[in-house]
Amino acid sequence: MHVDLNADMGESFGPWPMGSDADLLKIITSANVACGFHAGDWDVMSATMALAVQNDVGIGAHPGFSDLQGFGRRRMQLSHDSLRNLVRYQLGAAQAMAGAVGGKVRHLKLHGALSNMASEDPDMAMACYDAALSVDPDIVIMVLAATAQQTAVEALGCTWAGEIFADRAYNDDATLVDRSQPGAVIHDADMAGQRMLEMVKAGAIITESGKHIPAAVDTICLHGDGATAVQIARTVRTTLAEAGVSLRRFEGRQGAISSA
Repeated sequence: MHVDLNADMGESFGPWPMGSDADLLKIITSANVACGFHAGDWDVMSATMALAVQNDVGIGAHPGFSDLQGFGRRRMQLSHDSLRNLVRYQLGAAQAMAGAVGGKVRHLKLHGALSNMASEDPDMAMACYDAALSVDPDIVIMVLAATAQQTAVEALGCTWAGEIFADRAYNDDATLVDRSQPGAVIHDADMAGQRMLEMVKAGAIITESGKHIPAAVDTICLHGDGATAVQIARTVRTTLAEAGVSLRRFEGRQGAISSA
């Protein structure tokens, strides 16, 4: 049994550092790199992607709303046409930066409020993913497993990977518990490691209420901006390895989970 381990990164801005990207890139197998709208800048993108190439880590574009002050976690209302261009613009920048350092963008994952809204609205998800595929028909779309994002990629017939979170709690509809709620973000590394092992073995999301939601568990995410991110990454990797689960980049799947 194997699974991918990914982290959101490249979120520093100018002289303001955020996260421990260099350390995380020695542990994870895929990196979701901010594209300058919710976090990051051109220099940070380039440096982060260069480190990913050095560590043989898969590179992903991580587009979000144009919201540096709110870190892309504030909901915004954009037309679907504008959303498409928002995604195309950021993916194009990521492709250029990756190519310049000898890498390639192999996947795309929506960030923050953009992702949360798309996990609830399949038409919004469809607009974002259709835009990415118009730029690169072969890109792998990383989705929040068992949400409207998965509904969208199944309808599009594209290559996709299902994601679960090591450091976030789940509602019973497979969406993430709002960050404003107690316990929404998990900081305990041992807890994160054990719950990921349980979910990988079960092939399901386990919610706060204990509900099991069958899911495509292709990749596990942790947020690189968390104070315990590196510790969680190491613990998740060690816990999985001790149970016989190895880490490797996801290959992606097509169609519905039942037929994959």
